[in-house]
Amino acid sequence: MITLTPIEDHGQAVGNTDAGHSLRFYLDQPDIKEAIRQLGGNLVLFAPLGILLPVVFSRLRGPLRLALVCGLISFMVELTQGFAVQGRAFDIDDVILNTAGVVLAYLLVGRKLANLIRGPKK
Repeated sequence: MITLTPIEDHGQAVGNTDAGHSLRFYLDQPDIKEAIRQLGGNLVLFAPLGILLPVVFSRLRGPLRLALVCGLISFMVELTQGFAVQGRAFDIDDVILNTAGVVLAYLLVGRKLANLIRGPKK
């Protein structure tokens, strides 16, 4: 996974536990491309889980359970980045965006696909 790939550290990898801090930082930058890359990338990164998990696991066919499970997965990835990957840091905003991307993908595609493949939720 690319998020666990070490990068050359130029001092920019600083942990963030203040929800919204990184979001404000990127939105305040003059280069909108970087904001789109960072924010959009985190929305899209875990989005496939919002489509695949409800199809495979019928217990994950609801946005709350899916958000909880995928939020925990994202949290663990961020912890791994923060403690074990050179040049990367934990960022709570990444967890929030990853989880939001999962829920959006579920609401837009995953729910319909799971109902189509597995039948309506009982």
